[in-house]
Amino acid sequence: MANHVSSLKRTRQTETKTAINRANKSKLRGSLRSLREAIAKGDASTLKAAYSSTVSALDKSVQKGIIHKNTANRYKARLNARVKAVVAPKAA
Repeated sequence: MANHVSSLKRTRQTETKTAINRANKSKLRGSLRSLREAIAKGDASTLKAAYSSTVSALDKSVQKGIIHKNTANRYKARLNARVKAVVAPKAA
């Protein structure tokens, strides 16, 4: 256990930031899961809304430092390709 006041404060700050980061990462994973489920169902209207919210969650995670920018771009590119593969055959 820390004895110095500054060490105690740093411990409190770390616990707070850890809880915030954990909540944000959990929210991101839930958004990705809901999009993948929408892709599996193949409903175009639900899919567009789910994709939009997932991209927003990815961008917010980058801003908050939860994931790296390139990681988010990779997720978005792969998910967009999967969404297009589901939506395009029905439109054509």
